Amino acid sequence: MSLASGSSTRRKAPEELTAPGELTTPEALKTLEELTTSQELPAPATGTSSASTEEPAAVLPVALSRPRLPRPPALPRILRATLTGATKSAAIVALLLVWELAPRFGLVDRTFLPPFSEVAQAWWGLVANGQLADNAQASLVRSFSGFGIAVAVSVPLGLLIGWYRPVADLLNPLLQVFLNTAALALLPVFVLLLGIGETSKISIVVYACAWPILFNTISAVRTVDPTLLRLAKSMDLSAPRLFQKVILPASVPTIFTGIRLAGAVSIVVLVAAEMIGAKAGLGYLINASQYNFAIPQMYAGIVTISVIGVAFNQLLVAVEQRLSSWRVPATS
Repeated sequence: MSLASGSSTRRKAPEELTAPGELTTPEALKTLEELTTSQELPAPATGTSSASTEEPAAVLPVALSRPRLPRPPALPRILRATLTGATKSAAIVALLLVWELAPRFGLVDRTFLPPFSEVAQAWWGLVANGQLADNAQASLVRSFSGFGIAVAVSVPLGLLIGWYRPVADLLNPLLQVFLNTAALALLPVFVLLLGIGETSKISIVVYACAWPILFNTISAVRTVDPTLLRLAKSMDLSAPRLFQKVILPASVPTIFTGIRLAGAVSIVVLVAAEMIGAKAGLGYLINASQYNFAIPQMYAGIVTISVIGVAFNQLLVAVEQRLSSWRVPATS
């Protein structure tokens, strides 16, 4: 009985496990082994299913034959960036070249307009003795302080006036009067009321910067797409959410136009204010160089103001692009 049960429970041979229709002859097994060897796969064990051995061999060539995306070559990109930079700087290079050659060929009096190389030497001398850094620091502190105060006050006020029509109708005549009054015309008034110290200089910068920011902010709120407002109101958005999701994002480009204008005005007005009663600053440096007939130093101060203005404008452009990254770029 035990022998019968043992014989009935013995493990079947591989030949007995083979399903009908599979490769079982020695010639077929040899052919299967050669096929798997040619695909660089380990040979399957005898008795395994032919479907399980042929499937990896069929998948591997497909995986290996997938095309790889070519990487863009670096040389054309470098050449394109170089060409773009050269195009943007061509006008400046031409101006500097004319500035250098015109005094040397006698087209202008080099006493009053020295060559650019002499101005560059004077600029380096001011850098070496620390005068340029001290005066530039004094000007930047005054300019950025007044500019920051103007932005902090004018943007919220412009949003308020632009959103509430009765407030705009009440204040618009008064705002137009101040807008058409030049800041430099009021400089003696600021000096008389606030003295010749730092307060009067920062205040004149605040006054000059406030109006471009204020009126551009009002215009930005009033020119928001009415379709966006109707869609937002149809979603039952509250007033704070409407400002956050619709008004502010749509107003950013126009607001930053006023902010960039104010950035340029802040430097120009400050230089004029520093020429009256200041003891430090780029305006003081230019005025003192003129009185001492140090013409190259005077032009060095002017060039420094121009460089600071361009750098400040580029900084504002970068901030604007960061805040308005949601905008879809125009396609040419």
